[in-house]
Parts: sequence; C-alpha cells; structure tokens
Amino acid sequence: MPYAPPSRCTDPECHEYATNKGRCDAHQRTPWAGRDDKAARYGISSGRWATLKRKVTNRDHGCCYRCGAPAPEDPDEPSHVLDHIRPISEGGSPTNLDNLGLLCTTCDAIKSKAEARRGAERARARARARPRRP
Repeated sequence: MPYAPPSRCTDPECHEYATNKGRCDAHQRTPWAGRDDKAARYGISSGRWATLKRKVTNRDHGCCYRCGAPAPEDPDEPSHVLDHIRPISEGGSPTNLDNLGLLCTTCDAIKSKAEARRGAERARARARARPRRP
C-alpha cells in the first residue's frame, strides 16, 4: 500500500516536514498546556500547599491514612502525597485539615482510578440527562 507524501508543518511560517500530528519537532504542542495549576484550581499557592502537607504529616506521623504505610526513609523513593479524602468535585473542602490526608503511591493510584471512574460515570449521566436535539 503506498504511503502519503510528507506534509509541511501546520505553522504558517515553518517550511519543515511534519513529524507528528501535522507539526515539525520544533512546533509540537506542550503537554498539559493550558491546564490550571493548583493555585488556579483550588485557590491554594504552592507555599500554602506545602504548609498543609507539613501539618498533615505531623498530625498523621507520616503514615498513609488508608493502609498505614510509614513514609519512606530512602530519599530516592517517592514520598507520600497530600490527598483530599473527599474529592473537591464531590463536595470536599480544598483546605480543611479534616479533609486532607497522606497517601502512599500505591493507595494514591488506586484511589485516583476509582475517582476517575466515578467522574466518568457522572459525565455519562449528565450526557444522558441532556435533552437531544431533533
């Protein structure tokens, strides 16, 4: 089967050949561009987030709130992450210490998948509830 001839980059001033998704290597889109950071999503600065994590770490003695795993002693291992126990999308508070806890990477992955599944189900339910156009 014949291949399509190479195309030019979609940038109007570029004359290089496209390598991926219609753009040359120099004009590839930045991953996650336009995605809000924590400050924009939750109204929390990185300094405030670090302060909250330090308070929760002291309160919970550095242990995961789901499985009780202690924080890793090796600095090369990933540390526990600060997590919203009840997700903000489900009505949880972004800064209330009662809604924050530490999660180990394993528990964080499991909880994140479950939250994503629930979010997808809510999106499907909203799509089904929308009236269809004739």
